[in-house]
Amino acid sequence: MKHNRMKVGIIGTGWIAEKAAITLKGLEGCEVYAVGSRKQETAAAFAAKWNIKKAYGSYSELIADKDVDLIYVGTPHSHHYDVTREAILAGKPCLVEKAFMANAKQARDIITLAHERNVFLAEAIWTRYQPAVGIVRGLIADGRIGQPRLITATLGYSMGNKPRIMRPDLCGGALLDLGVYALNFVRMFCDSDIETIDGHCVKSTTGMDLTNAITIILKDGILANIQSSAQCVGDNIGVIAGTEGNIIIDNINNPQTITVNGPDRTYVETIHVPQQITGYEYQYLACRQALLDGLTEPREMPHAETLYIMQLMDDLRRKWGVHYPMDEE
Repeated sequence: MKHNRMKVGIIGTGWIAEKAAITLKGLEGCEVYAVGSRKQETAAAFAAKWNIKKAYGSYSELIADKDVDLIYVGTPHSHHYDVTREAILAGKPCLVEKAFMANAKQARDIITLAHERNVFLAEAIWTRYQPAVGIVRGLIADGRIGQPRLITATLGYSMGNKPRIMRPDLCGGALLDLGVYALNFVRMFCDSDIETIDGHCVKSTTGMDLTNAITIILKDGILANIQSSAQCVGDNIGVIAGTEGNIIIDNINNPQTITVNGPDRTYVETIHVPQQITGYEYQYLACRQALLDGLTEPREMPHAETLYIMQLMDDLRRKWGVHYPMDEE
C-alpha cells in the first residue's frame, strides 16, 4: 500500500457489495474507490448510487487498476476462485467473502499461490475481526465461568428458494452460507483440536443441505452442538457454559451484547460491544493494518484457520452426500 488511505475495489454488485460500500463510506483511512461488474451498466449504476470514482464492466479491468490497494471479492462463493486467482497473479491483495472458496482444494490452491507470490490474502468472515471476540476470550481467560464444558450455537434465516441456497452450481445449502459462522464460533473460543465431528442435515430436492446439526467433541473434553438453517428464523444465540457460569452471546452473526451469568445462572453483568457502522468495518481495518505492516495474512484469521474450516465443511458435506460441480475438478 502506497499511502495510509486504503483504496478498495469491490467486485460484485449484490447486497453484500452494498454492505461493503456503506461500511467503507463511513470508515476513516479507507476509500471505496472502484467497483467491478460483468456489465458496464450495472457497475455504473452501483457507482452512481454510492458515489464511487471508478466503474468497470469487467472484473479484469478493476484488477488492472494500479491505484486499487485491496480487492474485496463479494461475488457468490461459487465464483470466488477464478477472480481471486486472477487478482493474486496480478499481485493484488484480496479480501474474499466467506465462504472463502467452494471447497478445501480451491482454498489450498489459492492460499498456496498467494504464498508463492507473496500477496496479501484474507477471508472476510466478519465475526472473526469484531471486538466481541477479544471480550469473550478475556472473560474465559479470567476464569469468569470456570472451565468451559459445553458450547451451543444456532444461526437460522428463512431464505425461501433463493438460487444461491438451492443450486449446486452456486455452492448452495446452509453450511457454507450460515454454518460457517457456527463452526467459527466454536473455533474462536476453543484452542483444543477437534477429536470427532459428525452431523445430520435435511436436504432440498436439489440435494443441498437446508438445515443441519453438527456435534463436535474437542480433545480437552468440551462438547459443541451447533445448528444452521436456511429454512427458519433462528434465535441465533451462542452459549459457552462452564463449571462456574455461562456466557450468552445475543447473535453469533454480529454480537451486540454479551451476558455473563454465575453459578445457578445468577445474572452478573451485560457487556455491550462498541457502536459500529455495520460490523464489517473491523475486517477492512484489519486488512489495512496488515498491509501497512507488510503482512500476507491477517492476524485475526490466519490462512491455516481458513483452510481448517474449509476442510471441516468438506468432510461434513461428504458425509451428507452434498456435492458441488467443483468437487469433481
